[in-house]
Amino acid sequence: MYLIIVAAINMFVLCWIVRAFKSALFWIYLWQLKEYHVGRFIDHFRTFKGKKIFLNLFTLSKYILFLVVLAPGNYFLSAALLLLLIYIAEFFIFLKNIFSRSLKIPAFTAKTIMLTSVSFAIIVWYFFFAANYLTAAHWRAFLGYLLIFDILSPVIVSIVVLAFQPLFVVMRNRILEKAKRKITAFSDLLVIGITGSYGKTSTKEFLATILSLRYRVLSTPEHKNSEMGIATTILQDLNDNHEVFVVEMGAYNKGGISLLCDMVKPTIGMVTGVNEQHLSTFGSLDNLLSAEGGRELEKKLPDKGFLVVNGDNKYCLELYKQSNHHKKIYTLKKDKIDSDIWTEDIEVKKEYVSFIARTKDNHMAHVNVGVLGAQNVQNLLGAILVAKELGMTLEEISRACEDIAAERAGMVIKKGVHGIELIDSSYSSNPDGVMADLNYLNIFPGKKVVIMPCLIELGKKSMEVHYQIGKKIAAVCDMAIITTRDYFIEIKKGALENKMKNSQILFSETPKDIFHTVTMNCKEGDTVLLEGRVSETIIDLLRKDFPTAT
Repeated sequence: MYLIIVAAINMFVLCWIVRAFKSALFWIYLWQLKEYHVGRFIDHFRTFKGKKIFLNLFTLSKYILFLVVLAPGNYFLSAALLLLLIYIAEFFIFLKNIFSRSLKIPAFTAKTIMLTSVSFAIIVWYFFFAANYLTAAHWRAFLGYLLIFDILSPVIVSIVVLAFQPLFVVMRNRILEKAKRKITAFSDLLVIGITGSYGKTSTKEFLATILSLRYRVLSTPEHKNSEMGIATTILQDLNDNHEVFVVEMGAYNKGGISLLCDMVKPTIGMVTGVNEQHLSTFGSLDNLLSAEGGRELEKKLPDKGFLVVNGDNKYCLELYKQSNHHKKIYTLKKDKIDSDIWTEDIEVKKEYVSFIARTKDNHMAHVNVGVLGAQNVQNLLGAILVAKELGMTLEEISRACEDIAAERAGMVIKKGVHGIELIDSSYSSNPDGVMADLNYLNIFPGKKVVIMPCLIELGKKSMEVHYQIGKKIAAVCDMAIITTRDYFIEIKKGALENKMKNSQILFSETPKDIFHTVTMNCKEGDTVLLEGRVSETIIDLLRKDFPTAT
């Protein structure tokens, strides 16, 4: 009996320590995922997945067991045994996550290594503190101390993160100042700043490719549009050879774009499009319009600079009308406003878009680009307008566009199992992006399926946005699989009211179930759109070169 008790204690201790370390890694991962932004972090808990972190069977059981452990009575041993079983179950889930490579851990940077080290040190210190009560007379206190740390670990790790934020802010500001000093030394460098709720990454990629035909161009890599991502690019990559620096600018709060402008000092500012994306983190539409809406960028432009906006977006159009800077505007057609450039004869095919770009000064050129979706015509048009203003002819620009790869636009076609075509637009999403991708899906023959999660950080606009997405899904798709619960009801309502059948609009968050649903309902010649942050597991299962699911 004694050996059984010792084994149980050892197992309890092992499972608690593993669970504590895993919890610390998860919470640091989540803070990093939300870029240490308090608003984005808090907004996560408005989602269904965020709520599940605290409202699941294991966590709720621990709340109850903590009260039982503290309360006098004869239920202590039963509570201790049940808690041991919970920790053992969590331990095996931890092992399963390791082997399935689904364990949520932060990307290790100097910052996360420091936060992880401090959190682990606190866990070790706390365990030895609690171990002082590891005696028969104080068993209740020992379990109580471990349970309370378990329950409060999100708070403890978050306190560690927030406690070190002032230090990291000081370090960040030094890096930003260093980057600012470096870029200031490049007096002949032309800086182009691009912001907006959507389209800024594709526009940046298109513009950098086009300008590279004539200029030596540096652009911010991938989706690194924060102050640290931009500063790192300046410090590591900017050199005397560069003539143009194309900077994608992102923000989650008012003043964020001003901070970036103070560092890079753009001469040309672009606003690609504005919608409700990230509305919840900005707190109000006015704050969003100040930052991603382009007001801060417009105010920071020098007298010799100019503003370029998307005239098909109502918020951009309003900014254009209010600006006193030299300004340029692009629209798909010329009937809205006196555009500087517009399109004619747009043709959207499965593997390319083509159109005629026509300018106010009666220049025109045919543009054929191997990117997917009509939304990219708008992004290309903005890039073409800037390139023309920098001295390139439309003929040069048209040739340069031939070098733009589909990956530059963030959406590619992949071969799927059973001959199914996969449209992979899974990096991120926003309301306009979803509608645009569904329009692109509509040109494909055969059965059309969309797999997507609900959108996040839309604030009070969330319900209406998802209802409209549901209506669009019904107009285009034969089936929809929604992978998160948050606004599934609103999507389904919109779809059903637009005559989609109940059996065609499904919720599933299990990759293998989604795989089997798709493969049972689709065949060669059918198309699946992977929209937004779809799980990599789902994508791998549906890829042609991935082993058959079991």
